[in-house]
Amino acid sequence: MRVVALGGGHGLHVTLSASRLITPDVTAVVTVADDGGSSGRLRRELGLLPPGDLRKALTALAGDDGPWPAVFEHRFGGTGALAGHAVGNLVLAGLLEVIGDPVEALAEAAKLMGVTGRVLPMSTDPLDIEAEVTGLEEDPDTVRRIRGQVAVATTPGLVRRIRLHNTNRKTEPPAACPQAVAAVREADVVLLGPGSWFTSVLPHLLVPELHEALVDTAAARVVVLNLVPQPGETAGFSPERHLDVLCEHAPRLRVDAVIADADSVSTPDRLRRAASVLGADMWLDPVAASASPDRHDPAALAASLRRAITSVRAR
Repeated sequence: MRVVALGGGHGLHVTLSASRLITPDVTAVVTVADDGGSSGRLRRELGLLPPGDLRKALTALAGDDGPWPAVFEHRFGGTGALAGHAVGNLVLAGLLEVIGDPVEALAEAAKLMGVTGRVLPMSTDPLDIEAEVTGLEEDPDTVRRIRGQVAVATTPGLVRRIRLHNTNRKTEPPAACPQAVAAVREADVVLLGPGSWFTSVLPHLLVPELHEALVDTAAARVVVLNLVPQPGETAGFSPERHLDVLCEHAPRLRVDAVIADADSVSTPDRLRRAASVLGADMWLDPVAASASPDRHDPAALAASLRRAITSVRAR
């Protein structure tokens, strides 16, 4: 079974960890709009794709065997030029500069780490996120535009809509990585979420070729909802509001299944109705980690995914 998971950051990490329990044929398609922390520094200084989310995807697919996942995640301390940089970010930056092609560079990193599966960028160009936000002015309906992933993720206002821009070719629309488009079209299962809704999940729907692949693919399309709203970009969002926003950004997208944590949904009927608008069945399962209720448990999520995928295939 060919599984393609789209997202970024910690949300994509847990989806990949769960997917590895289902099949070895897993492809991660990763956002490339990060402009904060170590990734933002390398992006600004070297003009490269931000490596942080790509690094997290590699370590998720590498598992826990051998030293490389821990090495890639290690961050330098101190107060010098390396302070705060993850080792994996620097390795990926070196590979990107030497090899040039991001897909080939990630393939080499995957060999080094013993990765089962593939990691692909959603675009081979770094991208910028721009959001329309209300609630930042005295008039609560005044719309302001803010730019940058960190700014969008931490805004105290209400994010209404996002757009993507090509950083290096500002007059051109964001271009999809061809291998990512092919992976989505050839997949048996496509996963969206969990993760930062406006900065990790929805951006995939705003790259035209990738959007068309998601609309056209014969794969079972599964949305995994967050366990809690995120301060900033989705503060106050109900589970069904996440689906409403998804529909607003990609009205042609059909979904087969929506997975949510049973304890995180206070109004199941509302979520069921929102899922049905997308064409999806709702699955309420205990998928939160017992020790950290704001994080998914990979084994529990894998079990829920198996049930949902089996049901979709039996239709």
